[in-house]
Amino acid sequence: MAEATVPLTSFSLTHVHYDPTDQISYLCAWLALVPQGLCVMYVTLIWSTREIEIVLLGAGQFACEVLNFALKRLIREERPPRMNGKGYGMPSSHAQFVTFFAVSMALFLLFRHQPPGPEQRRKNHKPMSMLERVFFSMVGLAGAFTVAWSRVYLNYHTEKQVLVGCTAGLTIAVTWFVVTSILRRTGWVTWAMEMPVAKWLRIRDLVVEEDLCQAGWEKWDDRRAASEAREKKRR
Repeated sequence: MAEATVPLTSFSLTHVHYDPTDQISYLCAWLALVPQGLCVMYVTLIWSTREIEIVLLGAGQFACEVLNFALKRLIREERPPRMNGKGYGMPSSHAQFVTFFAVSMALFLLFRHQPPGPEQRRKNHKPMSMLERVFFSMVGLAGAFTVAWSRVYLNYHTEKQVLVGCTAGLTIAVTWFVVTSILRRTGWVTWAMEMPVAKWLRIRDLVVEEDLCQAGWEKWDDRRAASEAREKKRR
């Protein structure tokens, strides 16, 4: 007796429809994978840096996705007539995801990040200037706009669905920034970091005052200077 044939389906998380004759459509298909790339970035940075600020940002991003899941099932608005994609379309999860990330990064760089002043800087420490932080904030926001626009171009969402997604992402990002600011000022973040599990996981809070790459560079530069000094003594 022949076995019954089971119909196959695609893994929609990374399955993107696009027009193979349109180079812009092809680029938009790659942009559709930005949220997945950011998720990989979150996991990598949390594991490698153990920074509480990145943990908080990741928690806010997760809450943003949960809210999008709930809103889609509450509003139940279909995707465009020429539908590319499964499920409801209001609001756009891609637009909400990238807007939350871009706005959160801009708020961090412009308001929360406090690099040391000139009197506290070491010779091998060069923090980002305000102009650089504004520039990177604008780059992030422009990137979020591009990803959101690509959802309309690929016909996965209407302009209204993308606009609502961006608005939701913006609102959640600002709200989460205010919440985490209150948690910091009232000492709850410090309290959480003093817990045994946080110490066991080596959770730290350095990125607010220093760049992630700068701390490692200082250690390397000090080690290199010490090595060069030893070589000079031997000569």
